[in-house]
Amino acid sequence: MNLTVSILYSLGVLFFLLCIYFFLGYRSQKKEWKQKVKEWFPEEERKSVISKWGDKFDERESSEKLRNKLHNANLKLLPSEYLGILIVGFMVLFIMFYSIFGMPLLLSTVLPIILLFVANYLLFYFRKNSYELRFNDQLSEICRILGNAARSGLTINQGIDIVAREAAAPAGNEFKRISNELKLGVNLETAFRAVQKRNTSRDFNLFIATLLIQKQTGGNLALTLDTMANTFEERRVLNQTIKTMTSEEKYISFIVPALPVFLLLVMNNVIDGFIDPLWSGFGLVILVVFLAAIILSFFLIRKITNIKV
Repeated sequence: MNLTVSILYSLGVLFFLLCIYFFLGYRSQKKEWKQKVKEWFPEEERKSVISKWGDKFDERESSEKLRNKLHNANLKLLPSEYLGILIVGFMVLFIMFYSIFGMPLLLSTVLPIILLFVANYLLFYFRKNSYELRFNDQLSEICRILGNAARSGLTINQGIDIVAREAAAPAGNEFKRISNELKLGVNLETAFRAVQKRNTSRDFNLFIATLLIQKQTGGNLALTLDTMANTFEERRVLNQTIKTMTSEEKYISFIVPALPVFLLLVMNNVIDGFIDPLWSGFGLVILVVFLAAIILSFFLIRKITNIKV
């Protein structure tokens, strides 16, 4: 009887230990599978209400135009993020004009709107080709990579694959898209024309025309790409030299219009009612002439320093 109880007790303990062993193994395996699932299908983190509103705004068709403008300006911002920056900027300017400079409530509300509208216009005006400029700065590197690929006996499509892996953004992203389209059966000309709609600069047009002509007629592609790379590098050095020589004048174009406005606001804060005469009949004429002169000086300085090669 005692022997039977001892055997049953031992079997029970053994069974219990086996259960614990398999349970711990199951937990470990389950943890590994959960880790793999998270790597394959990453879960979206919980978002705040403001983030959800921003996602809904970004998904609307009306925000597509703003998204394209941000892309061309090479600003890595979502439309909702840019709109949020404008709202925060309005609040900061309103508090500054109303509390610090002591301006009337109506003027403190209207003036920030005008300033943000002007800043928005100038931002996209001066950065409208920023994406193209960064892309064009990488064309010499792209030509070198394609030229080395051609010397190694690789085709243009294989060279584009190398560019897609080696080049940084934004050219790397565009060539990844071209590479994927070529793998799907799209011909080279169609793939390049699609990129050409987003980059209409003459440098990129020359690059496309050279590759397409060389593919159709043949010839020493490596030598042609090396020559084109040297041309792009010399042009980039020249543009950088001009940019360095005119940088001081470009900063002056911002300082000259902003300084009188800042001094006017400071004087209004020191002397109560300093700008009140500007809202009279003759004062409005002076104010219009003053603003027109500021705007004219800004564009004249920018026009003089805008040297194209």
